[in-house]
Amino acid sequence: MPENETTWDYTLYVPNDHRAVTVCRRTLRLILTLHGLIGLVDTAELLAAELVSNAVRHTKGPAALRVRRTREGAVWIGAWDTDPAPPDPPRPWDQALREEGRGLGLVTACADVWGWQPSSRFGRRGKYVWCELTAA
Repeated sequence: MPENETTWDYTLYVPNDHRAVTVCRRTLRLILTLHGLIGLVDTAELLAAELVSNAVRHTKGPAALRVRRTREGAVWIGAWDTDPAPPDPPRPWDQALREEGRGLGLVTACADVWGWQPSSRFGRRGKYVWCELTAA
């Protein structure tokens, strides 16, 4: 990464389509690789897939993946969707073997921090569910 390149910000808008999850994962892999953050790729892909999958599965509108590098050096990954309601809380790990509902549990386990915030895109209300990874 060039010395003067400390922060960056990418947003990928996707339709409500299950294939969007794969598009987001591959795009994120490319972004992190090109910025020299290959060590974060596997975990970041898992987190982005969970966040975007939730956005596509639980809403009817478009979604977006946002990934940025903060001034502090962390990588912030967020998924926007059109539903302003907060996400369901993560399930305890004793329920993690269920087929559904374990996404935020994985995010909680793998990210340094996660959260959600109300947001608006496309002139509609919605929310971002996000997490951060520390770039070593």
